[in-house]
Amino acid sequence: MERLQKAMAHAGVASRRKCEELIAQGRVAVNGQIVTELGFKVDPDTDVITVDGRPIRPERKLVLLLNKPKGVITSVSDPQGRRTVIDFLKGVKERVYPVGRLDYDTEGLLLLTNDGELANLLMHPRHQVPKTYLATVKGIPHGEQLDRLREGIELEDGRTAPAEVEYADIDMDKNTAVISITIHEGRNRQVRRMLEAIGHEVVRLRRIQYGPLTLAGVPRGKYRVLKPEEVRELRDAARRSAVT
Repeated sequence: MERLQKAMAHAGVASRRKCEELIAQGRVAVNGQIVTELGFKVDPDTDVITVDGRPIRPERKLVLLLNKPKGVITSVSDPQGRRTVIDFLKGVKERVYPVGRLDYDTEGLLLLTNDGELANLLMHPRHQVPKTYLATVKGIPHGEQLDRLREGIELEDGRTAPAEVEYADIDMDKNTAVISITIHEGRNRQVRRMLEAIGHEVVRLRRIQYGPLTLAGVPRGKYRVLKPEEVRELRDAARRSAVT
């Protein structure tokens, strides 16, 4: 069961605020009865919801995998007029929302969906789905520094969980290194802050894996729709990673 205005918004009628206006105006009926109560709850799978006498049809549940470019906002809109991830979803009619976020300067794998249950499952702190990044840093961290990340490192908002960390590449001439790091949390700018805490500034950051999903076959700025079996694997990964 969910609030009527939320079910309407998920069906693509309008924004949630606009749906609330439609309800208050007496233009919405559930199973033939006009409803003006904003807290009214419905079952979108069984209740017949109409707006001005026309039934609404629930949107199909959709999960997208986007290879987000650098310099793009992880949001459905931006008051400053900057590009958002939605700008890269040409041909997608459903109203989808990002699952978590990637920073403006971070690129790579981002999920978007209109499946609120799945989004909540993936973003809940209890479900620690592993996420793997490639971070290019200034300087070459010593093995002891990487061990600090593997053990968990103290940040201003608390100690991190142990991370899986390996060298992916080392360029002695440029004095840079590429570090593969897998984390199970979702704190703000976490990977950048972890590497800065051991004295190495991140100059490029790319997420390459989210649970069982990778960027394979998805060029930068493009997306693909997840197959039903991939969505099931994603749900299973979230449930397996749950901490008690």
